This record gives sequence, C-alpha cells and structure tokens, in this order.
Amino acid sequence: MNAKKDDTSATTAERKSDRELVVTRTFNAPARLVFQTWTKPELFMQWWVPKSFGMTMLSCEMDIRTGGTYRLVFKHPASGEPMAFFGKYIEVVPNSRLVWSNDESPDGAITTVTFEEKAGQTLLVMRDLYPSKEALDAAVESGSTSGIGETFDQLDTFLVTSGQS
Repeated sequence: MNAKKDDTSATTAERKSDRELVVTRTFNAPARLVFQTWTKPELFMQWWVPKSFGMTMLSCEMDIRTGGTYRLVFKHPASGEPMAFFGKYIEVVPNSRLVWSNDESPDGAITTVTFEEKAGQTLLVMRDLYPSKEALDAAVESGSTSGIGETFDQLDTFLVTSGQS
C-alpha cells in the first residue's frame, strides 16, 4: 500500500499535565512504513527538521534497539555552530513503539512515540514527559516544541512523495 496525501489529517498538540505534552497525527500509511521513517537515518534526515527554522541536519546516528543510542547534529541557523541532541533508546517495539531519553539537557524529556494502525492508516501519538513543570514551560517558551506541526506535515509529504510501501 502506498501512502496517500490526506488533507484532513491535522497535527494536534495538547498539554496533558504540568509535565506532559502530547502530539497526535494520523498518517495515510501503514505503521511499518511510518515506523521506518523514524528508525532509518537516511529517511529520518529527509523530514525531521522544520524547514522554516533554517536549520540543517549535519549528521544522524541511530542505534535503534533497547539500550542503543542516538545523536543528531544540526547547524545552528544564526551562529552556524553545530548543536547536538542525543540520548538512549529505552524501549523499541518494531512498528509499534519507540521510547527515548533526551540527554543533552538535565531538563530533557522522555519521548514516547506509538504507531497504531487502523485500516491502512497510522495514528501516531508522541508524548514528551518533562522532569518538571518548569522544564516543559521552558521548552514551550523557547519555541523548541513549536515546529512539530510543520515537521509532521513534512513527514506526511515525505510518505506520499517517496513512494515507500
């Protein structure tokens, strides 16, 4: 089954508690395909960075297994300096669930992404659980959570145009 563009799919982001931000989006593609875009560096690099942020992903290292690590390096749009985001995979369930730590800051969230397939579509739910209300407030205020709608739009477009099936 090929992915098809579905303009009715919208990304929703909701603060569920003082520490948790939940983002949902339905993609018109099977869960195994959506999961692959999150776990294959060559695919992930093509859609993850919001284009409007002016950032470039310089490298993407992913050891996708429970206990494995990841490291993403971006070129900062203003300074041109590299910025690294890194952590560990806490849980990996193929085509179903990814959980990782964001270790670049003591205020980093634990991110859980679930992939639930229904009739060839995938409901993706991404939960960021921060260590404190202040950490989530800081993430929202800094704009680090603001690009997720654009990022998921880019993923939707990538699924459609890549012809992956």
